[in-house]
Amino acid sequence: MGIGEKLVEELGVKYVFTIGSFTISESIVNTWILLLIIAVACIALTRGLSVDNPGKRQVAVEGFVTWIQGMIKGMLGEHAAVYTDYICAVLVFIGISNLSAIFETKLTENFTFLKPATKDLSITAALALMTILLVIFTGLKCKGVGGYAKSFTQPMAIVTPLNVIEIFTKPLSLCMRLFGNIFGGFVIMELIKINVPILLPIPFSCYFDIFDGLIQAYVFVFLTCIYLSEAAEVE
Repeated sequence: MGIGEKLVEELGVKYVFTIGSFTISESIVNTWILLLIIAVACIALTRGLSVDNPGKRQVAVEGFVTWIQGMIKGMLGEHAAVYTDYICAVLVFIGISNLSAIFETKLTENFTFLKPATKDLSITAALALMTILLVIFTGLKCKGVGGYAKSFTQPMAIVTPLNVIEIFTKPLSLCMRLFGNIFGGFVIMELIKINVPILLPIPFSCYFDIFDGLIQAYVFVFLTCIYLSEAAEVE
């Protein structure tokens, strides 16, 4: 299969099975699998917790969670800190989803096991939509309807149309940035495998599947935190 056929196959939506009038896509099934893996890992890592005599596993897990929460709180700021747990969950989901590309395995014509959900534009669009809805909700909650409407006139009234348009461009930017980088990594890897199939794909796979995957998860969360922090800021 040539690179063109592979790109068309990756971009196409594959349906695994149907429940009543609903068709379940490949990315949704892989999302369920990923969430199940995360749930099992959380249960396994939090078994036998102790306040008086914490073990090495508990100390390591608590240290990691505290570090992640501290980093997210620092980006969100005081007024938007209430979203810390949600943002942490998004960070973990996107990060693990991107890393799952390492174990991606084609099982049937319509289903590739652990294909990153972030390769599906609908998944990244859903994450971006959730972000912008939270931004709007936070702005209305912290500033009130009048104050939030007035914020669109800053720093001067003439830029109001641009600020309104930005409400729609922000989720589009988040969505396309995440999807584009993950899919772009796939394209580059396929080109490398076609031209230099021996040895060279290994270091590039480490970069695109591990390093770049984690970086993209951080970028998505970082921008989300900035948007929420700005929405929650009260003058």
